[in-house]
Amino acid sequence: MEKDIHSDGSSQMECILLYNFLQSSSNCEFGDQLQALQSQGIIPSIKCVCYYDDEGELQTDGNRSGHLQNGEPVFVPEVNEEILQIIGAQLAEIGDQMDKEIQAKVVNDLVQHFLNENLSREEITWCLSQAVEGLARAIPSDMEQEKALLVLAMVLTKKIANRVPSLLQRVFSTTVNYISQHLHTYIVGMLRE
Repeated sequence: MEKDIHSDGSSQMECILLYNFLQSSSNCEFGDQLQALQSQGIIPSIKCVCYYDDEGELQTDGNRSGHLQNGEPVFVPEVNEEILQIIGAQLAEIGDQMDKEIQAKVVNDLVQHFLNENLSREEITWCLSQAVEGLARAIPSDMEQEKALLVLAMVLTKKIANRVPSLLQRVFSTTVNYISQHLHTYIVGMLRE
């Protein structure tokens, strides 16, 4: 089971966006499990004060996790959680429309992969990625490719958790990993619009 899905601080936006998507989606049958993710601290808060002091040193209030990359601190960009809530709700509306286009076989196959505890995090992320990309090719859409991939990944998360609510933490973690790897730049761009 994946633990501490945002241990390096790099997936906080994706985590909060997916949570807001699921919270805003219709027909979510795993509300208790979703609430448990938040109460367990899996859904981070990104409220933080970050600034450079008079000597050019990065200072924080200690509420943001980060990591070093090439010896430099890397933090999640300043994001207003309300913006992520709005975007999550907008994406949920799109997802509710796309939901019916997703064949049960795709969801059933993914459920079987997620139930297989022998699959590594990389293998299960690859399975999700293949399903998302296959659906993106099969479902006609007039929206941007990245937006379609993002919404499809989130809808699959909802459908898998609806089918087997006990998988929510694993599928949530995997989806955040997938989004972080493939769509992080797109999300940052959405937040700047």
